[in-house]
Amino acid sequence: MALLFSLILTICIRPGFLESPSRVWLVGGPHRCEGWVEVEQKGQWGAVCDDGWDKKEVAVLCRQLGCGDANGTPSGYLYEPPADKKQEVLIQEIRGTGTEDTLAQCEQEAAYDCSHDEDAGASCENPESSFSPVPENVRLADGPGHCKGRVEVKHQDQWYSMCQAGWSLRAAKVVCRQLGCGRAVLTQKRCHKPAQGQRPIWLSHMSCSGREATLQDCLSGPWGSNSCNHDEDTWVECEDAFALRLVGGDKLCSGRLEVLHKGVWGSVCDDGWGAKEDQVVCQQLGCGQSLSPSFKDRKSHGPGVGRIWLDDVRCSGEEQSLEQCQHRFWGYHDCTHQEDVAVICSE
Repeated sequence: MALLFSLILTICIRPGFLESPSRVWLVGGPHRCEGWVEVEQKGQWGAVCDDGWDKKEVAVLCRQLGCGDANGTPSGYLYEPPADKKQEVLIQEIRGTGTEDTLAQCEQEAAYDCSHDEDAGASCENPESSFSPVPENVRLADGPGHCKGRVEVKHQDQWYSMCQAGWSLRAAKVVCRQLGCGRAVLTQKRCHKPAQGQRPIWLSHMSCSGREATLQDCLSGPWGSNSCNHDEDTWVECEDAFALRLVGGDKLCSGRLEVLHKGVWGSVCDDGWGAKEDQVVCQQLGCGQSLSPSFKDRKSHGPGVGRIWLDDVRCSGEEQSLEQCQHRFWGYHDCTHQEDVAVICSE
């Protein structure tokens, strides 16, 4: 559940504006200084319409809440939980100069025509500089399959678009690994409208080495360390995940290595293949340790037929699956089936 932070303030009233002491808070954001705007009037809580709502009004609200500078005016309906449909929109428009201390000192107009799709939102700098949110999950949205798409991260039940600022191919490698996909082959800004996100933007830089198991393991910078719009949403493409099998042997854990790509099984060329690559395959298949078979033993399983999918595979031995090892692009090789890889594991 998204955390709801509040700061309850008693404010001075100007004649003709709010008729009683008012309270205000921001709902649904990652911290108390971001979310959709909820105000109290005469004991009733309600939303504020975004008519005329801009950075001047947000600056006043940030000041009133004891937050930092105004970052932006995101749409309030993007935050979760949203305003209850039964809850009223109390204020149609707030007009300020940006110098007021509280929203009650700004001109206000009672609501007459506004739906919750137009709820005002606010994003202020978080004064607690030590606040560095950690994403809880990641996905690639609006792509052809789960291994290509716009990067979105989840924090406290809210999904956020990831800004390209502070992003790198190293971070993309981590995302591909976390999602069980193959290698990261592309990361870029996705500027055309169909691929742009509609969610709040993650305002923290992610710093990854590329070796982390998940994005949660990367360093996360202070909230508000970047200021982006959806033209800078991050798009990542990973190779599709692939399955492995050993065929032609007398048991499941020995035989000629085949990988599945685009629904077709194919073999792997033995150029550069060695003990580290053997061990990654045995580990991925749950087959124990590699028995480091001799050249004769490897060739006893015979050549394959059909596609040769991979060549020049290079592993460090620490990978959890073969797809994390370096290799040529799918289908590129200079081999024949006489060079097919075979693996023999202990179990």
